[in-house]
Amino acid sequence: MLERFLPTREAITQSRMLRWLGPRLHDPLLWHVNRRSVARGVAMGVFFGLMIPIAQIPAAAIASLLLRGNLLIAAASTLVSNPLTYGPLYYFAYQLGAGVIGRRTPAALTADDVEAPVRAIDSLAQAWAWIGGIGQPLLVGMVIMAVTGALVAYWGTQLVWRLRVAARRRRQRRERSARASAQAIGSA
Repeated sequence: MLERFLPTREAITQSRMLRWLGPRLHDPLLWHVNRRSVARGVAMGVFFGLMIPIAQIPAAAIASLLLRGNLLIAAASTLVSNPLTYGPLYYFAYQLGAGVIGRRTPAALTADDVEAPVRAIDSLAQAWAWIGGIGQPLLVGMVIMAVTGALVAYWGTQLVWRLRVAARRRRQRRERSARASAQAIGSA
């Protein structure tokens, strides 16, 4: 289903912007669909999807190049965070980080607290105040969520893959058994 929206392997490998990657981009593990490369791709995509709010796909793609995970799966897995899930994810990350740090969460965020990241660019002192206020619990929560999400995604993908293979083998054995018994009945 996602294949029609994603570029093909040939389009990516022949892109002039990606030519600097050279032979690394032609590594078969980046494109092959097997248990290990897909699990690595899903884990990297979920990690960067939960960890950073911008440039998630390029970050997951670079990590996929380095760790030899499936490139397209890594890019698609970053969509775990999207405009519909940003609010709940970051709220949960903040609550998680505040709980881990031991800081009490404010009863309600003011408009001043919400606009702080934009103003943080204005001066280093304001940036430090934002990190000490909302930013630190948010960053701690995002790191915890990203690492946990990547581990769950990796091992969950491994488990689902193994269960599907086992189910396919059971189905094939049943079909062979049914064919063998039908032949035995037919020849008798």
